[in-house]
Amino acid sequence: LLSSTPLTTLVTRTLIAAIKRGTKAPQAAGKIHTDFERGFIRAEVIAFQDMKDCGTMAAAKSKGLVRSEGKEYVMKDGDVVVFRFNV
Repeated sequence: LLSSTPLTTLVTRTLIAAIKRGTKAPQAAGKIHTDFERGFIRAEVIAFQDMKDCGTMAAAKSKGLVRSEGKEYVMKDGDVVVFRFNV
């Protein structure tokens, strides 16, 4: 198992899920909730260290450190992710 930390922030909570190496973004989202996988739109991804250095997702976005990834993105160890979905 790859101990990854895809973090999905809902209004007031952050979730962590362990995923296998090679897992694509929609399947990683599905580890948190099946609706996330079913309605996957995109993943907003930032490296953990960049997020830590910036302090907030808004600060990271303003520095251009958050990237938008699609269904083929393979999750990496240390990814901090906001999954966008619609069900």
